[in-house]
Amino acid sequence: MTLAILAVAGVASIFLFALKGILDQVPDVINSASRARAAWRRFKSSDDQEPSAPNQVTQLTARPADEEEQPPAAA
Repeated sequence: MTLAILAVAGVASIFLFALKGILDQVPDVINSASRARAAWRRFKSSDDQEPSAPNQVTQLTARPADEEEQPPAAA
């Protein structure tokens, strides 16, 4: 009988741990979904606008050579 109680408590503990892990991720998923939705709206709105001069070539500007590039930050 004691072994059955310990087994049920162990299963409940593992279930609660997994549930907590899932619920901790919910805010990040919601934020990510809202960012994706906003990006999709920006993409669709830029699709609707026609360029003012379709044959105009855009020039990329280069950064000055004396500017040092910083390495990306570690995540």
